[in-house]
Amino acid sequence: MPSSDLSEILVPWYRRNARDLPWRRPGFGAWGILVSEFMLQQTQVSRVIPLLDAWLTRWPTPTALADATPAEAVTQWANLGYPRRALWLHRAAIEIRDRHGGVVPRGVDALLALTGIGDYTARAVAVFAYGDRHPVVDTNTRRVLARAIGGDAHPAPPHRRDLEQMAALLPEDDADAAVMNAAVMELGQVVCTARSPKCGECPIRSQCAWVQGGSPATPDTRRKQARYEGSDRQARGAVLRALREAAPDPLPRAALLVDWHDPAQRDRALATLETDGLIEPDGELVALPR
Repeated sequence: MPSSDLSEILVPWYRRNARDLPWRRPGFGAWGILVSEFMLQQTQVSRVIPLLDAWLTRWPTPTALADATPAEAVTQWANLGYPRRALWLHRAAIEIRDRHGGVVPRGVDALLALTGIGDYTARAVAVFAYGDRHPVVDTNTRRVLARAIGGDAHPAPPHRRDLEQMAALLPEDDADAAVMNAAVMELGQVVCTARSPKCGECPIRSQCAWVQGGSPATPDTRRKQARYEGSDRQARGAVLRALREAAPDPLPRAALLVDWHDPAQRDRALATLETDGLIEPDGELVALPR
């Protein structure tokens, strides 16, 4: 079967097997999908779902979030990690309020112009919220394409051709094209996984170039994430946790991470948080951004 016909297998497979996730339910809305995409970057689905519900309950529209303070957004972000995403989402909400009348834009170019939105998120919103026909490519998609079409165990670094390759797989019907985008991502998330692919459960195993080639091992060129324990990320997270618990009151700089094992790392964490706009110093006091 030609690669362009993979949709004939994956579209019905997805409709039978897709996980029931909030952002996939009818009527979830463009704002909910945009927020979910921000939260899902480098974060597990199981951690996102309860915080997504709380976020949308508090701020059901972009304007509601735009009218809040950055400190409130960072506090509500809780332990999702990579808290700059909370600031970016807050800034994007302001831009949506001020430039688009409080409505999440539909066009890819308009979405790309918002803070914190790249190729993947812009196309995901246009496709999954508005039903437009675009290729949507994330890490899971790239892995499926590398194996099923390229015969490689791991994808090469991201490249513009990934979008072209995914576009060639989309069926003509817009609704089916949206499902196909979701289906390839779902396959990569639950079956064609990075470390232990479940090839025996894969609906396209008989068409997969990697399986047909004997599933050869190839070098994994992905950059490995640094260990969290004892890292700068952990130090930054500890500072933000203390400030969230104290909010809206500031804390003395000297009271932050007083027992931290590495004073230089403590100072580095404070400096980078200030650079990222996640904390605001005021003399010897430190607070979340206002």
